[in-house]
Amino acid sequence: MTFPDIDRLPEGKTAAIIGGGPAGLIAAEVLARAGVAVTVYDQMPSLGRKFLMAGRGGLNLTHSEELPLFLARYGDIVPLLRRAIEEFPPSALRAWSDGLGQATFVGSSGRVFPQTLKTSPLLRTWLLRLGNLGVKTKLHHRWEGFDADGNLRFVADRKDVSVAPDVVVLALGGASWARLGSDGKWAEILAAQKIGIAPLLPTNCGFTAAWSDVLRRFEGTPLKRISLTFGVRSVRSVRGEAMITRDGLEGGAVYALSSPIRDAILKHGETTVTIDLLPDVALAKLSERLSVPRGKQSLSNFLRKATHLSPAALSLVREGALIKGLTLASLNGKDTAALIKAVPVKLNGVQPLATAISTAGGIRFPELDEGFMLKRYPGIFAAGEMLDWEAPTGGYLLQATFATGVAAARGAIEFLRYSVPDVRTG
Repeated sequence: MTFPDIDRLPEGKTAAIIGGGPAGLIAAEVLARAGVAVTVYDQMPSLGRKFLMAGRGGLNLTHSEELPLFLARYGDIVPLLRRAIEEFPPSALRAWSDGLGQATFVGSSGRVFPQTLKTSPLLRTWLLRLGNLGVKTKLHHRWEGFDADGNLRFVADRKDVSVAPDVVVLALGGASWARLGSDGKWAEILAAQKIGIAPLLPTNCGFTAAWSDVLRRFEGTPLKRISLTFGVRSVRSVRGEAMITRDGLEGGAVYALSSPIRDAILKHGETTVTIDLLPDVALAKLSERLSVPRGKQSLSNFLRKATHLSPAALSLVREGALIKGLTLASLNGKDTAALIKAVPVKLNGVQPLATAISTAGGIRFPELDEGFMLKRYPGIFAAGEMLDWEAPTGGYLLQATFATGVAAARGAIEFLRYSVPDVRTG
């Protein structure tokens, strides 16, 4: 079973889901299956726009690794998030996708994708299912908080719309990719209601560097099969790829370490990472290659033939030498090898939140009870990227988004079953 059996609630219960992304839509499905009359509100002209963008290069739903290791990817994971993922784990998400006719497979990296690799077939079928469950949709409805009576207030067609459902699930997303609808403006609304909000910050993001004009010419060039290392007290290394941008670095290996890199830059104004451009070649072996006489060859040709590094990578090595106050021509073979195995790259800024893959920060978990309900406002629940957690790419983002959506819906069902609904703000 994708979802555990849920006894249907008495007829007449209503729910408003604010946000038509994965967290909101999965919450809508769980609630509708319990017999709740669900309406999804979204400010955009269509649902799931950010979800569609996330699948542009292949929809990475989740990851296949064992659950203990999977959970460790969230760092110091809070118990509430841990329980949500344990109760709706990767296996459940895969079964749910299978139930939509979108069978999944495990890629070579352990990541899980639908067979089509695309979001659109899954989303189309999902929206059809929601429609068959009776879920209604209100588009072009921007949530503006609460009216004088404590009811939900939306603006649609320049008119105020007041809604008073029995329960509410807030699933408005983070603040990245604002043009797709998740602009993070809900943070101001909730902060005004005295809800604790951790600052919204970019994560899985790129960083800026003071490149020379030479290295800027390699904008858009990948650095393949590298190992990126960062940290002082807790050193972490990640294998993968990075991309040289006009003003810095981005890419999978960078995203994997973006959280500690970001925090260091915000604290100190800059920080330094090191890149091993040849992680599969031992230092001693590389030193041996670079210590032979180069004869009449230019230094550039000698290094290119001895290392098989790309022009972009060799330019990065030259800049790394300059950071150390050196030049490549002044280094012997052993020192050149050591530099290639640990090129320093000084990063001096974080790319804007709007361009980040995801958002850190949000509603602090102490504001929620065990059912993902805001303690201050009975009947109002929250899920997805609005919550204060972050995770690397690789399926962890969507998994937690879906899992918290399911958890919030379950919490709402229990609230409707045992409590007198009251979603007013006071």
